[in-house]
Amino acid sequence: MSVSKQQAHVPQTTGHVWDGDLQEYNNPLPNWWLIAFYTTVVFALVYWFIYPAWPIGGSYTKGFATITYTNDKGETKTVPWNTRALLMAETNKAEAMQKPYFDKIASTPFEQIAKDPELNSFVLSAGKTLFSDNCAPCHQQGGAGKVGFAPNLTDDDWLYGGHFAQIQQTITNGRHGYMPPFATVLDDKQMTELADYILSFEKIPVDPASAKAGDELFHSETAACYYCHGANAKGRQVIGSANLTDSIWLWANVPDAKTVADKEDAIKTVIRGGLNKGVMPTWKERLSPDQIKLLAVYVHDLGGGQ
Repeated sequence: MSVSKQQAHVPQTTGHVWDGDLQEYNNPLPNWWLIAFYTTVVFALVYWFIYPAWPIGGSYTKGFATITYTNDKGETKTVPWNTRALLMAETNKAEAMQKPYFDKIASTPFEQIAKDPELNSFVLSAGKTLFSDNCAPCHQQGGAGKVGFAPNLTDDDWLYGGHFAQIQQTITNGRHGYMPPFATVLDDKQMTELADYILSFEKIPVDPASAKAGDELFHSETAACYYCHGANAKGRQVIGSANLTDSIWLWANVPDAKTVADKEDAIKTVIRGGLNKGVMPTWKERLSPDQIKLLAVYVHDLGGGQ
């Protein structure tokens, strides 16, 4: 190897020497690193001018970028770029893409929607989002409900009916179930008899004499349970009274009760205190008629629709 090539590889120093032989190498930063660094500086400067960036007192720099969106009142607005306006603009875009499907759903009879593969696919997709945003907090994800709080939408038990139009009406106008308290009308023994009569539909080993007395009390003018739940105890959908014969429990948590006495107590608690919490709010102020119709189809198809 030539002397010139050997000298080319001699490390460069700054010329500073300490302790006779301690030198400082001169190793400049690689060009690619410097280019990347200065690029980020330029990018930051451009970003600060275009988008909101620096706080100033109680405000901030707005930037030059703007965004246009249409609000809930149908007003088109152009404002400095911000994430809230961006969300509204993206929502407008999504709604524009979905509008043809909602228009078709609005004009298609309930029974025909499920037969249209394209519409049915849209119902499953958009309905899942609508259900998660509006229904799942009470009815749980998947519609399984919760005993003592909200009905299960996946079984075939419906307080107000499980046909398309009935589900649509429930979502649109809401429901307000009510059962009066019987604490001042019946004594503890009578409540136990009623509980035993109801439990006898599930073949639970209760006292036969007590269940028979509960049957008479159920159909008497003293308790008058048959007024709402019907003479056959199967409930009345027109007023949303529960079917007491189908082993499906909404308010009394009988399935989790371990002993017969515990099951009796669960039912007696409902009889004693009544119910004023079977309230579902109206959704006609929050959702459009087309969204409600789509949601009715989605809920119907969860598995319990009639």
